[in-house]
Formats: sequence, C-alpha cells, structure tokens
Amino acid sequence: MEYQSTPVRAAEPLQNFMVSEETSVQPDQAIASAVQDILVSIGEDPRRQGLVKTPERVARMYEELTAGYYTNPMELVNGAVFEVDYSEMVLVKEIEFYSLCEHHMLPFFGAAHVAYIPDGKVIGLSKIPRIVEMFARRLQVQERMTSDIARFLAGVLNPKGVAVLVQGQHMCSMMRGVKKSQASMTTSAFLGDFKSERELREDFMAQLALGRENR
Repeated sequence: MEYQSTPVRAAEPLQNFMVSEETSVQPDQAIASAVQDILVSIGEDPRRQGLVKTPERVARMYEELTAGYYTNPMELVNGAVFEVDYSEMVLVKEIEFYSLCEHHMLPFFGAAHVAYIPDGKVIGLSKIPRIVEMFARRLQVQERMTSDIARFLAGVLNPKGVAVLVQGQHMCSMMRGVKKSQASMTTSAFLGDFKSERELREDFMAQLALGRENR
C-alpha cells in the first residue's frame, strides 16, 4: 500500500534517553533502611521471622524494577540496525510490560504494540521488546512511556513513521481509590506517516484487531 510520506522529525540523540550516567546499581542500603521504617510505621515488627530479610529483598526488587534508569541506549541497540530494501509496515504486537506508577509506586502492566515504516533501515526484532522494557523499568506514567518508545525508535531508525499503542491496567485504581478492577487505559503515539495518514493508522489498528480475532 502506497502512502505520501511525511518525514519524522529530526532524529533525537540516544543519549537523551539515558537517565543516569551510571551503568549499574547495587542494592541500596538506604532503601532497605527506609523499608524497615515503613514496617515499623504500619505497626509491624521487622524482627519477626517473615520480615527479617524483607528490607533487603525489597532493595533488590527495586534494583530490578528500575533497571531502565541504568540501561545504556547505545548498548541496547548494539549495532542491530540493518539496511534493508523494505518500505511496508513492520509491527511487533503484544509486548508484555510491567512498570511502576510514579504517583503511588504501584504496578501497572499490560501490552505494547509497536510499528514503523522503514526508510532503508530496520532494527533487529528482539530490540523492540527491549526498548519497551527500558522505558517500563522506570517510575512512569503510561502517557510518557508511550511517547518515549515512539521517539526513541524514531531516533534510532529515522523511519517514515512510527506508531505505538499501549494498553495497561493500573493497580493504583484497581486496589485503591476508585477500586475498579476491570478498568484499563489505552494510550497512543503516532509520528511521521502514521500521524498524517489516516488510512495508515486504520491499517495499524486493523492489524491489531486481526490478532485478537484469531485468538
């Protein structure tokens, strides 16, 4: 299918997506101490058997759940960009993600769907889920995560267009507050051809719907 191409804005330097200059992080004793204070504050005894090692476990957990702060974008891509004569949509669907809401530090999770229209270059298939994970493994809001994934992919490939759709369920609204367990949130980001060409957006959405119908 032919579309009138609308260029994606100038490629964004990958360094802009690096949050920390450090390349790794060790379990932080400050986090363990803070967790111990929380246990005392809620009326628990951090010395009882089931809680003795909880502060250290939580510190190690946050090391894993916030690893995106320390992921080097250049190392993540690692040269896996290839020149290919292909100009149709590339779509990777149902990329599972788990993140932490920055407002309450409770999990939100779901699936991301990422598409792009190449302009002479494609990226290795495994890199797109890794890009999603890099942004998910930070304190986030779903809207920013969706936009960051699209902008990062545009910066790597400078393609004709990028589309990202994220569907998430948020524990901050499921287990507290309004307590609506079935509520979900959908966010999208469209760049280049996907932003300017309605027919291309509709094709993207139709491909997503096709996958659901075949389940």
